[in-house]
Amino acid sequence: MGDRSSSSPSSSTHSLSSLRYLLILSRPRFWLYLAGPVIVGVVYGATTVEQLFTPITVGLFAYFLLPANVFLYGINDVFDSEIDAANPKKADREARYRGQRFVPVVVAVSAMLSLAFVPALPADALFWIAVFLVLGAAYSAPPVRFKTTPLLDSLSNGLYVAPGIAAYVAVAGSQPPALAILGGWLWAMGMHTFSAIPDIEPDRETGIRTTATVLGERPTYAYCGLCWLGSAVAFAAVDPRLGALLGVYPLLVAVVAASSVSVHRAYWWFPAINTLVGTALTMGGLWVLVHA
Repeated sequence: MGDRSSSSPSSSTHSLSSLRYLLILSRPRFWLYLAGPVIVGVVYGATTVEQLFTPITVGLFAYFLLPANVFLYGINDVFDSEIDAANPKKADREARYRGQRFVPVVVAVSAMLSLAFVPALPADALFWIAVFLVLGAAYSAPPVRFKTTPLLDSLSNGLYVAPGIAAYVAVAGSQPPALAILGGWLWAMGMHTFSAIPDIEPDRETGIRTTATVLGERPTYAYCGLCWLGSAVAFAAVDPRLGALLGVYPLLVAVVAASSVSVHRAYWWFPAINTLVGTALTMGGLWVLVHA
């Protein structure tokens, strides 16, 4: 009895420590990078207010808020453990994977939770969830490891808009406009490559080739600006108001490139900026829905 009671606090502490690690691993600052597009997809796919809150829409939001982030960033950390040993971000703002056996298991379970949507979603929506899972794994895991192939590392990060497309299809029963998909994909490419700028030196030290390491810091700013300008133009063709809103991104990268602000500092502004832009997109869609 004495041994059992004395081991319980230790077991409880270990469990809490593991949960805290998984929470940090999932990058709470970036949760809305996956869950936010779901909200936007639902709002723009809906034709009635009643369609906004259903078991499917709430389920998609919940999955892409936490389990999908555990999957995406967990698989990244497992296969980047050697690289991350030299990455300063892992020492303060993010978690450093140290070979914990439970992490790959939780990552696999997080991916398999998506199977719950199979009986509830149309095939066209399931396709985009599959796109997210395949690209999410292929980005970090061998043998393809897109993250180590310049341009493909950027191109594959369109995976971030796949949840929004899946949500749109789930609600509307049809695909969103092709130009909206293109605009979202270009936005994600720019966002990914901008986020890789602070990692240029650590990646070069470990021999990792990315779009950012090949181009260098200044040309990478230009690459991101072109992606975001293309995104704004594509969205403007769908609705000029959308293009005007997305036009904030090429302006922002121009300001960062021309100022003395460190990219390491500016990088951490974007979760808030993306949340504000996503909120504006959502509120605009709700306004149209309510006043239709």
